[in-house]
Amino acid sequence: MPNFLQEDYSNSNAAPKTNLLKSLAPSLNHLSIKKAALTFRAINHPLRQDMIKLIDSKGHVSVTDLFVEMRLEQSVASQHLAILRRAGIVKPEREGKFMYYKLNIEKIQLLNQLVTDLLN
Repeated sequence: MPNFLQEDYSNSNAAPKTNLLKSLAPSLNHLSIKKAALTFRAINHPLRQDMIKLIDSKGHVSVTDLFVEMRLEQSVASQHLAILRRAGIVKPEREGKFMYYKLNIEKIQLLNQLVTDLLN
């Protein structure tokens, strides 16, 4: 359990420490938790998790790569990819006439930090 949750405030003579949450877990604020919840909801689907693993293994993929390799309808692959894109998990990159998608490592690291702050 985090130190800021374990503090004993039963001694009425001692002033309680303030802003412990802000100093020990700066990523825990209402807006970041709300954004993280929406992002985790986007990740919480087996097909999208498989897409993330495929993108990670290849570095970047096109929609065609996704639906061919995962044996999906093109529209299904596009819809799930759009959810991941809106959540900020993948980033589009244009190369000529092709659009490729790669993982947004910075966003994933921020989510990791938020979870670490919540669980520590």
